[in-house]
Amino acid sequence: MHLLIPHAAPLSDAGRHALATLQLPRLEALLARWTEAARDDGDETLLSPPHERVLARALGWQAEDGLLPWAAREMGTPQAGGPAAWAWATPTHWAVGTDQVTLLPSEALALADSEARTVFEAVQPLFEGEGARLVWQGPDRWAVAHPSLASLPTASLDRVIHRSVDAWLPRTAGQGAARLWRRLQNEVQMLLHTHALNEAREARGALPVNSFWLSGSGAWQPAHEQQAPQVDARLRAPALSEDWHAWVQAWQALDAGPIAALLDTPGTRLTLCGERSALTLAHARPSLWQRLRPGRRPAAASLETL
Repeated sequence: MHLLIPHAAPLSDAGRHALATLQLPRLEALLARWTEAARDDGDETLLSPPHERVLARALGWQAEDGLLPWAAREMGTPQAGGPAAWAWATPTHWAVGTDQVTLLPSEALALADSEARTVFEAVQPLFEGEGARLVWQGPDRWAVAHPSLASLPTASLDRVIHRSVDAWLPRTAGQGAARLWRRLQNEVQMLLHTHALNEAREARGALPVNSFWLSGSGAWQPAHEQQAPQVDARLRAPALSEDWHAWVQAWQALDAGPIAALLDTPGTRLTLCGERSALTLAHARPSLWQRLRPGRRPAAASLETL
């Protein structure tokens, strides 16, 4: 059993304040008794967040920043002559402010299946015009295949949701692929700007679908699926929306449930991931010093290092 918890620690000031209020007695007991098995130190500017890097290594992938082939993994082993490089194209709303453009997730659009199909069919010829193959995977995510995606790093949606898109757009220096996808993105935005579906949505007060986000790019790699940790992503939505009250409640539920179940289970591992780093802990019998040491270190002190 290996449990992986993304978004266990935030970086924003409000998030840090919420972190300081956490009461996590089971996690504190675990931190006092378990040993550090691995640590992945990075920073918040990397395209691939810590939880994706940890999962990629568990799968046995060559983990290059921004080239973790999540889309290719789900599309399956490439057939002879078929595409091997994929990415996710996620329909989104880009909110234009006075000094930045902010990406809102597909959840904020609440697209009906029929609406998403309309958008998909409208933009599909633009993708095909660039030699790309666009495949329906659902109302909130489509798969796109193109040879350039084997070497085009893209930022995880978890990096850009509710943030400025500018810092995360593909911009690999000297690479035509980045220009191709920026051009396609502009063409899609122009088409959707005057699309009848968006006019109808805006008339009823709903957000228009005005762009897409490219993520999960890379060429297919074999994966050791049996080694993949169990991911508990309940902290993701409140963290990305900065709903820190809901985030604290979700953390407390994690502590009372999955963390408590791990505490006395031999052979288990726990990986806690923030925005910069990841910490993996392994079950171990407490040493004499741990048994004699008075008190426990607050969980927040460990989470702050992530």
